[in-house]
Amino acid sequence: AAHLERLLSEGEPAEDGREGRLGPSTVVLDHTTGFEGLLFVDDDLLGVIGHSNFSSIRATTCVFKGKWIYEVLISSQGLMQIGWCTLDCRFNQEEGVGDTPDSYAYDGNRVRKWNVTTTNYGKVSTWELIDELQKTGLEELDSVYLVEDVLMNFLLSILEGGGSVEEHPLIQQLLDLFWLLMEDYEVNECLKQLMMSLLRAYRFSPIIPDLGFQIHYLRLTTAILRHEKSRKYLLSNSLRRFLNGDTFDVLRSVVFFYIKTPLRVKEAGLEELIPTTWWPTRFDKEGKDERDPREESAEERLRRRAYERGCQRLKKRIEVVEELQIQILRLMLNSKDKGTGEASRYIFLNKFRKFLQENASNRGNPTVLCPPEYMVCFLHRLIAAVRSYWDEGKRKIPGTVPSEEAYVPPQLFYNGKVDYFDLQRLGGLLSHLKKTLKDDLASKANIIIDPAEIQATSMDDLDEDEESGAAQRPSGATAMGGALARPSWLSSPTLGRANRFLSTAAVSLMTPRRPLVPPEKVKVRTLTVEQRTEEDIEGSHGNDGLLLGRPPEESDHTITEKSLLEILDGIVMMYNLSVHQQLGKMVVVSDDVHEYAVALKDTEEKIARCPSKRPDILEELQKSQKVFAEKLNHLSRRLAWINAAIYSKEKMLDVYWLLRVCIRTIEHADATGSLFAFTPEFYLNVAMNSYSALKNYFSPSNCMEELPGYEDTLTQLAAILAKHFADPRIVGTDIKDSLMQALASYVCYPQSLRAVERIPEEQRVAMMRNLLAPYEQRPWAQTNWILVRLWRGCGFGYRYTRLPHLLKTKPEDANLPSLQKPCPSLLLQRHMAELLGQDKDMAASFLNSVLNQLNWAFSEFIGMIQEIQQAAERPERNFVDTRQLKVCATCFDLSVSLLRVLEMTVTLVPEIFLDWTRPSAELLLRRLAQLLNQVLNRVTAERNLFDRVVNLRLPGLESVDHYPILVAVTGILVRILVDGERQGVSRAAAVLLSDPCFQLHSIQHLLGESEPAVAGAPPAPSERKHFSLHAYTDYISTEEKRKVEQMLAFLTEESKQAAASAPTSEEDLCPICYAHPISAVFKPCSHKSCKACINQHLMNNKDCFFCKATITGVEDYRGASTLAAMQGA
Repeated sequence: AAHLERLLSEGEPAEDGREGRLGPSTVVLDHTTGFEGLLFVDDDLLGVIGHSNFSSIRATTCVFKGKWIYEVLISSQGLMQIGWCTLDCRFNQEEGVGDTPDSYAYDGNRVRKWNVTTTNYGKVSTWELIDELQKTGLEELDSVYLVEDVLMNFLLSILEGGGSVEEHPLIQQLLDLFWLLMEDYEVNECLKQLMMSLLRAYRFSPIIPDLGFQIHYLRLTTAILRHEKSRKYLLSNSLRRFLNGDTFDVLRSVVFFYIKTPLRVKEAGLEELIPTTWWPTRFDKEGKDERDPREESAEERLRRRAYERGCQRLKKRIEVVEELQIQILRLMLNSKDKGTGEASRYIFLNKFRKFLQENASNRGNPTVLCPPEYMVCFLHRLIAAVRSYWDEGKRKIPGTVPSEEAYVPPQLFYNGKVDYFDLQRLGGLLSHLKKTLKDDLASKANIIIDPAEIQATSMDDLDEDEESGAAQRPSGATAMGGALARPSWLSSPTLGRANRFLSTAAVSLMTPRRPLVPPEKVKVRTLTVEQRTEEDIEGSHGNDGLLLGRPPEESDHTITEKSLLEILDGIVMMYNLSVHQQLGKMVVVSDDVHEYAVALKDTEEKIARCPSKRPDILEELQKSQKVFAEKLNHLSRRLAWINAAIYSKEKMLDVYWLLRVCIRTIEHADATGSLFAFTPEFYLNVAMNSYSALKNYFSPSNCMEELPGYEDTLTQLAAILAKHFADPRIVGTDIKDSLMQALASYVCYPQSLRAVERIPEEQRVAMMRNLLAPYEQRPWAQTNWILVRLWRGCGFGYRYTRLPHLLKTKPEDANLPSLQKPCPSLLLQRHMAELLGQDKDMAASFLNSVLNQLNWAFSEFIGMIQEIQQAAERPERNFVDTRQLKVCATCFDLSVSLLRVLEMTVTLVPEIFLDWTRPSAELLLRRLAQLLNQVLNRVTAERNLFDRVVNLRLPGLESVDHYPILVAVTGILVRILVDGERQGVSRAAAVLLSDPCFQLHSIQHLLGESEPAVAGAPPAPSERKHFSLHAYTDYISTEEKRKVEQMLAFLTEESKQAAASAPTSEEDLCPICYAHPISAVFKPCSHKSCKACINQHLMNNKDCFFCKATITGVEDYRGASTLAAMQGA
């Protein structure tokens, strides 16, 4: 009571004078302070849809006395609570109305009332799609309801007779009368309310099998937009955002291009449309679908064909809706309706660019973003509309480029005619590029940036301008501009300042046709999106418009209408913003079908094996079988809808077309040389992501190999990845990492790897040279992964897809690149061998870096498993951090992959280690032997740390096992000790045996021979299972096992001889390592050591070990000549 009295004393009386009411006379939703969560509020503040859990919003009016009627239209089904609350209520992402003591709510879905606790209330099982809480008694009809209930229904009745929209001119005549007999503001308000009503009706209309409601509303929308004056008004002024401003809200209009996916199959009538369901029933041992029509039974074939027929019926009905949506976009893109002012296309283009800016600049604020599911549908309809206009222009002007060969010319990226907001360029900041590449702009693009203008404007001035501009900027612009925080990976304030800075710079043109005359500076003003006109876009009378600054590498033929080029550029940006991410999310339904199908098949097999004596088990299995079958029936119908609306063949062709657009755009931009740095990063991102979508998201319902020009496109993309992953013109760390990862994935699949082999030899060799650059100061793990994939299938015991001990477990994702069958590239291996064999310095630096990284990775791995073992042995229950386990497994995998690269190198170019005429060969061989011995000793010792951690079988350490690392080491040893020439084998054996860490029993361990028992030590448990290569008959060939046995016999004999000829005095041993005989003397101080120690020392330091004198030279030590000769023989 006290709270109410305070409100009455502080609050203003109701505007309509009725007692017991506080607030404005018109009740709307409070979109400023009274909401929580992610909400989508209509422009008139009368409708709302939630996009997150427990989204809550209040109205602007409350009542405290008398009797009042509440009217609410429930437009969808689901968990919703509606009720009352006091001002003291504070909602959050966990509590909404009814969940707090000061609120009371009703949930018609669960039929319960809520006030912290809940009780049953009512008998209605679900929310009705009509006004569930509507009561009679409204005193007057608002204009909104007049338009929605009278005008819209009347216009819809005109179209009910069927036929095309063009056959019903009455709607056009009525709109003509509106504009003739009514005041403009009255027509404006009427059109605005009419379109909002259509948007609402379309969005919330229930899904029925023939999509009749959606078609009905789209036909009326098309009829209204066919009226030129009304269309231009709606494009220019209507559908205002609920934030400030009066721009065309593409976010609202894209609702017309969205076909929502039904969450409940029964509601959409899919059971009648697709009466028969089907799902895959055959899987290989790795869980992949094995679809072979020849192995299908007659029943399965009938079911599959009936299901496919149902899918085709659904697809045809969806295509009717899509065709209407394309017609709406074609009306918006009309460039010939200039009778009443600027053509519709140019109005749409400027608003479309604003829409992209808002979605690119506010990615940290989801409330103002277009939902990604809407963006996917909008993109496909826009592609269809743009391509239709593009090809119409081709038919009218034969010399233009067809849409199949569409691309975006590179001059759009640097001439300032198209605003890319604060999106990153390949070469870095735009302001930096304009300064550093101004000479290239002048010589190649005839664009001059006035030096005086650039010098006069400093970045400090820009900061001041930005602050003052923010103070003067209207609130609407602040809301849509950079006031909201942006993720650091997307943009930075510096980028935004740079774009504004460039817009103030004076840009001039040179006239190439008169080279003897000084360049005539023509000031070009960079216009804002709202200020641009058709002439600024299309150009006229020698003005190239958007194509200002054509580089000499670009031909001067007409591509298409310039406005379509900018829309195409926007389409690519749209895909990068959210479309690709959404395509990946929708795949989850297909994954669910696969998982349930595997579970159902497994359950059926268990039922077949269930003994008749256990009816209880059989009953439970049959219950599970029924649940899985029901779930699959539901999911298979839902998947049919998703495949028709999102993953159809036509949608796949759209994404493929976008991929080819990006490839051609990148190729044209690359041809400009240094100006390639101006290209926005998202072009490379879309090229990589669209290929990934085609390969991973659209199969198996559609086959990528059937796309036109598929192999040529793969080769073009391979050339881009091979050239640009190490392109010095690209400076962004994120995009460089993305290119490296894309190339690493590319070489994992046979078809894409063959595409890499088809690129010109010069590009292949350059790619391999970049891959063989030293690993320091670059993402070496991805580089190493690429080299490993080129080798996998050729190494010792390296023909597996999955590790032997993991075969019994199901892979998380059988389509991962790491789980693909080996497909080595002998061609690229040959290029690698030639490069390392010819360039001795590159070979030495590359192998030194590989050995350094192997030493680091294996040392880190050993340190981590020590910590894991200590945690496991503590008496109290300790849980090892999952992140630590993941890092530990990563270090192990890196060690194995680095060993495989060493195996690859020593197999292809053994002389790098064994030809001691090379300056670094002996040092590299000694370092290699040292690391191999360390790995063998750590992994093969009896009851060692590695064994104990492997036997724990901790989740996250599944890949850690004896097999992968031991066979990699064995492959290197076999190559240098068995397969090499006699002299090289002798050198390798001498170096290996002279290493103090060498232990013969480590080699014996490979064949399952245990370490000899030490006197007095307890015998090893007999049940302990030793590692042995003999146990892996499916992975190790007979020839490989024979070579290991030969190597063991050879080392056994060599170790006996080495023991007999070892130095008898410590004076003959190197005083640094005490492992090798003295073989080098330093000049001028004459101190001595072995060559391995001094060579490694001189890589980092030129001072003597002992006296710190500067070493000027190293000579052979004569006293060691006899021993050296014995070792080298």
